[in-house]
Amino acid sequence: MFPTEDADPAYAAPPVLTVTALNQQVARLLERTFPLVWIGGEISNFTRAASGHWYFTLKDDAAQVRAVMFRGRAQYASFTPREGDKVEVRALVTLYGARGDYQINVEAIRRAGVGALYEAFMRLKEKLGAEGLFDEGRKRPLPLFARTVGIVTSPQAAALRDVLTALRRRVPHVRIVLYPAPVQGQLAAQKIAEAIAVASHRREVDVLIVCRGGGSIEDLRSFNEEAVARAIAACSMPVISGVGHETDFTIADFAADLRAATPTAAAELAATARADWVASLQADAGDLRRAMGRILSDASQGLDNLSRRLLSPSSQIQHQRLKLLGMASSLTHAVRAPVNRHGLLLAQLQQRWARHRPDWSGLRTRLESDRRHLVASVGNQLRARREALNALAAQLELLNPQRTLERGYAIVSNAKGKVLHAPGQIKPRDVLRIRLAEGSAEVSVAGVQDLLE
Repeated sequence: MFPTEDADPAYAAPPVLTVTALNQQVARLLERTFPLVWIGGEISNFTRAASGHWYFTLKDDAAQVRAVMFRGRAQYASFTPREGDKVEVRALVTLYGARGDYQINVEAIRRAGVGALYEAFMRLKEKLGAEGLFDEGRKRPLPLFARTVGIVTSPQAAALRDVLTALRRRVPHVRIVLYPAPVQGQLAAQKIAEAIAVASHRREVDVLIVCRGGGSIEDLRSFNEEAVARAIAACSMPVISGVGHETDFTIADFAADLRAATPTAAAELAATARADWVASLQADAGDLRRAMGRILSDASQGLDNLSRRLLSPSSQIQHQRLKLLGMASSLTHAVRAPVNRHGLLLAQLQQRWARHRPDWSGLRTRLESDRRHLVASVGNQLRARREALNALAAQLELLNPQRTLERGYAIVSNAKGKVLHAPGQIKPRDVLRIRLAEGSAEVSVAGVQDLLE
């Protein structure tokens, strides 16, 4: 039943919210209730939009939630997630108002299960990189002929067997020194650093290989320790890092002089195969024989040419004498020609200077005449100015009030110093000041008489 005009005016219906307003209020409520939190799950339905934003679903065995990571945050992510990746995200719980869908806005993303290790890896990498430990300028080249190769790894590691097999196959003549150290465990990093330091101190190998097989980031953590990186950087001989598989990167890889994708690749880089050297020497020997043959052939032909051009000593002396006479004639001509040319030029300049030289005697006479006229003109002007000054002084003397006072006149002023001109300005008992020619006096007025009376 709808209310009529006679209904109670105090009655008011509850406010009606729009869908947009409702979603906005719910979004604000969620954002205030849930602060930024870390959430772990599996990536699903990952999409990278043309705008650079990432859209995906984060799920676990029992539930899922929509997620968005905007371009401003996604561009700082250390990796691009793929379908099925286990990740941890730092996100804000909110609501997408246009659809009314509950979602999370991702601020940061990292791989799941290795977050702490990966963050420690990145912090150490940035620290050592800032110190210049990874600079290419400090990387040392490998020796061309390595006679002794050192290996730092575990005696029980499969990587050791791979390295030994590769070295025996390629360079059976090379001596191998093993510096045993555990490659996994609580004290593995310290033992690896000590083994590298021992090899550096003994200096008994030409190149050192630090290696182990592949594994997870937890398995490779010994090679991500600062002690190992600094031991590699301080080693006295070049170091090859062969840790893990081709896709594995450790701090030791960055600190080493050369990184190998695998332990076997490290062995191949440490020493060139003997067969390759033998083939290279044979090719060089063939090139040397051919070069010597060309040199001898060219020298023989040159000797024949020189023997045909050889002249008797007397002919050579006569040829040199004629050449010397020609050079002497050329030298004489070269010396005399500039002297004659400059002498003619000097005579022409003297004639031009004589034509343009000023007549100093006429200028001197004219200057003396101008000086006399100037002295006379200045003297006349000074006399005229002096006479005019005397006339003005006489006129000024006539107007001097002191002269008027000397003729018997006086200047009368009141107590305030005002000069009086008429009797009306004076009252009885006023004190007046009278200035005379030779001083002044103060008088009291007994009475005032007007001139008209």
